[in-house]
Amino acid sequence: MANVSHTRGDITTHPDAPEMRDRYARMLGGRDVALVDGPVFLLGLYCAASPWILHYTTSQPSLVTHNLIVGIAIGLLALGFTRAPERMYGLSWAMCALGVWMIVAPWIVGAGPDAGVIWNNVVVGALAVILGLMCIGTAARSAPRP
Repeated sequence: MANVSHTRGDITTHPDAPEMRDRYARMLGGRDVALVDGPVFLLGLYCAASPWILHYTTSQPSLVTHNLIVGIAIGLLALGFTRAPERMYGLSWAMCALGVWMIVAPWIVGAGPDAGVIWNNVVVGALAVILGLMCIGTAARSAPRP
């Protein structure tokens, strides 16, 4: 009877092994900030949905539109961080800018917002600033040194 069992070979002798190893290292090189991508996306999702979660759609219609747009922008930044981190982490400062804007927006965009709306935007803005600073710090730490 013939031996039909398949034995595993060593892939190190494969002609494409060095190229695959380099590509794998390149793809994982900027992923030490991947732990921030998920929370950034969830923050954007919450920011976009917060008017309906906190029920201020009728009392603050301008803030509803504002939070929806800013939440989508934060979510898109998170998707960009995940999809192309080497190009997008240069935009980490935009997360901080969006966070600062979220903090001051109730008084600029809103019309007499109540305490719940103010606290919502302040907390979302502060989290955006913190996550943006984490992205900036991690991107600076993982950037190639000249």
